[in-house]
Amino acid sequence: MQISVIGIAVSIALVFVVIYLRAGPLAALLGSLAFGSTAIVTIGFLGGASPLIYVVFEAGVFAAAFLNRDVFKALGHIFKSITTAWIVLAFMIYATFSALVFPRLFVGATNVFVASREQGGVFEVPLAPVSGNISQAGYLVLNCLTFFAVSLLLTRRFRLDDITRGFFLWGWLNAGMGMIDFIAKYGHLGDVLAPIRSGNFAMLTNVETSGFPRIAGAFSEASAFGGVSLTCLAFSYTYWRRRRTRQSFWLTVITFFLLLASTSTTAYAGLALLCIPVAFSIIRQFAFQSTRRADLFIIFVFLFAVTAILATSVIRPQILTPAANLIDTVILEKSKSQSGQERAYWNEKSLQSVVDTNGIGVGLGSSRASSWPIAVVSQLGIIGLVLVGLQTGMLIRGMRGLRGRLEPKADAAVASARASTLAGLVSAALAGGAADPGIVFFITLAIIAVSRVYITENINRAAASPQQMPRWPWPSAQPKSV
Repeated sequence: MQISVIGIAVSIALVFVVIYLRAGPLAALLGSLAFGSTAIVTIGFLGGASPLIYVVFEAGVFAAAFLNRDVFKALGHIFKSITTAWIVLAFMIYATFSALVFPRLFVGATNVFVASREQGGVFEVPLAPVSGNISQAGYLVLNCLTFFAVSLLLTRRFRLDDITRGFFLWGWLNAGMGMIDFIAKYGHLGDVLAPIRSGNFAMLTNVETSGFPRIAGAFSEASAFGGVSLTCLAFSYTYWRRRRTRQSFWLTVITFFLLLASTSTTAYAGLALLCIPVAFSIIRQFAFQSTRRADLFIIFVFLFAVTAILATSVIRPQILTPAANLIDTVILEKSKSQSGQERAYWNEKSLQSVVDTNGIGVGLGSSRASSWPIAVVSQLGIIGLVLVGLQTGMLIRGMRGLRGRLEPKADAAVASARASTLAGLVSAALAGGAADPGIVFFITLAIIAVSRVYITENINRAAASPQQMPRWPWPSAQPKSV
């Protein structure tokens, strides 16, 4: 085991930032997600796995949540009131079981794709237990436990301020690292963020596409940075639509610029898909004659951009040639490239492994695909797909039926976190290689579940005693399940 000095230094610096902002452990955890290539330690007996610094801050959230005298009583209330808690628990147990048992049960029955750090690539091999089974199961258990930790913290004190600060901290740190990388690369200074990249995995951070430097921020490659930027953009844009704050506006503008500069196919495709619900929302506002200034501003910016591009193509078409070549390379010709064909082959063989294992799966961490849903069904089988589908369905439902019952800032926080997580799932569906939906997925799932119970409980209490003020934590009576 080798401890990363730079990982400790970055963690300490982040702690001071959180203290300065007067934020809590949840904000620190979310902020640490901006450092996607900074490891805290390298573990040799797990094949050189290098956990990122967010694991340290995850431990801080666990300490705040679980080191309390009433932890078992509070967990009892959670399991009584939140149906989602049982599904998360079942998913955690089943996924861990699959990692330990399935590779041994179906050893050699199908081929899988395993990353090799020694040989530097992904190779097709017969199914067998690998270190990824243990490391991926460990990450998933921690992420699922985060759901319970966040639920405990919110039931003790239902305030979403720390969640909001955390998402903004994550967005600004991601944008800051992205701008540093952008300025350095276009200033021909190279990868100036290389010292903080202590993770023991491939770093594709100093490459170009069609003459454009690929912007990776604090991540190991442009694709990962683009995916996270898409997630942060969804949060800041949704918050801006709800609250019209200057901070959310400028974070949206800067993140959108960096997303375009990333040259990430995943980011571009994800942005195109997310523009569909945004356009639908604006059209619906027009249909109900309740157009907002924000909608008019977006339409104006879009029309201005289209007009500027068309005018430039007529007056000086040569100016747009590099951008046209970039679009052709990262989008139109991507599926024909060696990388695109290789990833399509991963997905094809991953689906074949479902058939070869009779729908049971090869086990968590046994293989990798190039799409999150395919990774889920190939590793966890039909049962795992159902469990993930139930959790995703609850996330998609969000606060439907209870919208507007929270005070405006809390309502904006829940809606923005949900939008951010859904954007992350879109990105993962396009290029995600793991079955684990990620820590933000479980944080947001906890926020939505607890918020629904909080509202339902106070509705019930108000009906029984109209003059009684809303309060928390829950009484011993069981509120309506969600």
